[in-house]
Amino acid sequence: MEKKSLWKKLTSSHEASLVIVLVILCFLVEMKSPGFLSMKNILEILKNNSVIMIMSLGMLCVLLIGGIDISITSSLALSGMTMGMLIKYDIVHSTLLAFIIASVIGTVCGFVVGLVVSKGKVTPIIATMGAMYIYRGFAYLVANSQWAGADALGDFNNFALESYLGFGIINNVLVIVIICYIVFFIMLKWTKFGRNIYAVGSNTEAAEISGINVDRVKLAVYTIMGFLCGLCGALATSVYASAQPNMQQNKEMDVIAACVIGGVSMSGGRGSVGGALLGALILAIISKALPLVGIDAIAQNTVKGLIILVVIMLNVITKRMFDKRNLERREM
Repeated sequence: MEKKSLWKKLTSSHEASLVIVLVILCFLVEMKSPGFLSMKNILEILKNNSVIMIMSLGMLCVLLIGGIDISITSSLALSGMTMGMLIKYDIVHSTLLAFIIASVIGTVCGFVVGLVVSKGKVTPIIATMGAMYIYRGFAYLVANSQWAGADALGDFNNFALESYLGFGIINNVLVIVIICYIVFFIMLKWTKFGRNIYAVGSNTEAAEISGINVDRVKLAVYTIMGFLCGLCGALATSVYASAQPNMQQNKEMDVIAACVIGGVSMSGGRGSVGGALLGALILAIISKALPLVGIDAIAQNTVKGLIILVVIMLNVITKRMFDKRNLERREM
């Protein structure tokens, strides 16, 4: 009986439909391109999509409070570019210090956006659109028509290539991804702050009446988003062995798409860390699979968009089926 009820619980969960979609996608790509599911290839896909996976956690929190942030890749570029130039001109030599500097810059960027949204009462899409142009402009000013390549970055490139944080088993980048997901899972599942995030997104007025400082929650969420952008600025610089002012441009749409695929509500109050992870994984598989199956580079964005729409539709349909089944069981 316990096994049966556990199976029912698993198959009726929202994430179950995403797992099914992910498995089908992997199976289809493996049929077309044998070796796609090799451990080496999977780890490479995860490493190359680590930035999207980590920023999806921050976007999850932003969407949960009913907000949005389209300035994230501009914050990432400013953080990564500043850090890259400091390394290039031998001002910073420590990898740890480089990560701290990038994270602090990103945190400040997120804090400023949070202030504008929470205290200035500016609509999130407008506030973050302005920040997107400002931060990207600052990144170009910092670059001063230059960039930091592999030679200029020196030992910092090794961070993404080595695995000393994973004790020689898992790449350093993936270790950071795992730590981030564990921290956010605990935060949203078992902390008061996590419950406040859901409460603000579900009903702002009710949250205020219950004593939650809504402005403080919004400020904290955007600041956390900024911190992750700074962290990802350092990671992207190491993974791709370059710091450029246009780095990860337009990738904010991929981050939002990963959350939406994962079932995160754009109106706030609904979503999970598991859903964000599965959404990011599905998006990563789609991005890697398109060139492998022979899709022309020009047509890849169109096909990618169509697949994302189909995945979201399938996810909505399966969720409705699960919800209907659960409702019928309760009525019985």
